[in-house]
Amino acid sequence: MPLDRLAFQGLRNLQALELHPSPRINLFVGDNGSGKTSLLEGLHVLGMGRSFRTRQLRHAIAHEGDSMTLYGRLVGDPPLGIGVRRRRDASELEMRLGGEKLERVSRLVEMLPLQLINPDAFRLLEGSPAGRREFLDWGVFHVKQGFLDAWRRYRRALKHRNALLRHGRMSDASLNAWEQELVLWGERLDALRRDWMAAFQPVFAETLEGLISLPELELRYSQGWDRKRPLDEVLRQGRGTDRQMGFTQQGPQRADLGIRLGKRPAVEVLSRGQQKLVVSALKLAQGRLLEQATGLSCVYLIDDLPAELDSTHRRIFCEWLERMHCQAFITSVDPDALADLWSAQTPVAMFHVKQAGTGQGQLLPMDRQTS
Repeated sequence: MPLDRLAFQGLRNLQALELHPSPRINLFVGDNGSGKTSLLEGLHVLGMGRSFRTRQLRHAIAHEGDSMTLYGRLVGDPPLGIGVRRRRDASELEMRLGGEKLERVSRLVEMLPLQLINPDAFRLLEGSPAGRREFLDWGVFHVKQGFLDAWRRYRRALKHRNALLRHGRMSDASLNAWEQELVLWGERLDALRRDWMAAFQPVFAETLEGLISLPELELRYSQGWDRKRPLDEVLRQGRGTDRQMGFTQQGPQRADLGIRLGKRPAVEVLSRGQQKLVVSALKLAQGRLLEQATGLSCVYLIDDLPAELDSTHRRIFCEWLERMHCQAFITSVDPDALADLWSAQTPVAMFHVKQAGTGQGQLLPMDRQTS
């Protein structure tokens, strides 16, 4: 479901704003530092409960403000409001859905599926396995029923086993009990991930081929433990070294998504522009699979789309967005780099983000430019 209304107040350097976005493509242009990325950050907090720019949400509150309030309304019958507020002197994010208070951020994530494509997205290729697990689990969470419950139960069992490993005197009975839980939910978690990967692979291959021809590029799912041995055996035989380290070294918490070109990691071979297209294909394929499996569509947040892409690949990327019938919020320094890439049938809204005399960014609507 697309958003048809946004109201942000107290967000970084942005003036209070109320916006009725297009259900499809929304372009935000302006100089560096004007507040374009802050607007995407607000959307990310609204749907994920966290920022992609800072670990501490209080740092996203305007310098002179004492709180940040973000509101969005999802199209529907009736429309559904999502709201979050973060006070500078509080430690928790206040969340509401349809006027009712939420206790878990997973409900925000469920109701407003977001995909972010920004410079940090390159971490999918060059970063640690944790980022790739997050990407993987986002997809499984939205498509596979029971994933969240299995993930929580596994994390609980893992926490207890690790605590016992660090304890001076372990009870074998207690350790056996938590290992049984760990195996039960770990194998369930792995099965859900494998099922999702089987569905994701062909969608990703088709999407990648539409953006760039890299026939040797492949995705390899690694479960996080020796695939030749069952998890219970791995845990039992690893108790000694796990006790020395103080934590469980193998299991689904160590899963990874290898992205390789031939026999080498893709990041070692591809140019920066090629890397952006591979990352974009991964993110777009996430949205396509979500739509195929559930009928829901992603909201895409794309920071500085023209960066690293030539005019041909910018056009191809935008054609994919049009084909997916999703809602997108896209920033650029150069208005001419994006304005003429859309068909006449696609609703496009353009906004100029500029600094006012107060130093705060303000949003001004622009007429759509066409070639």
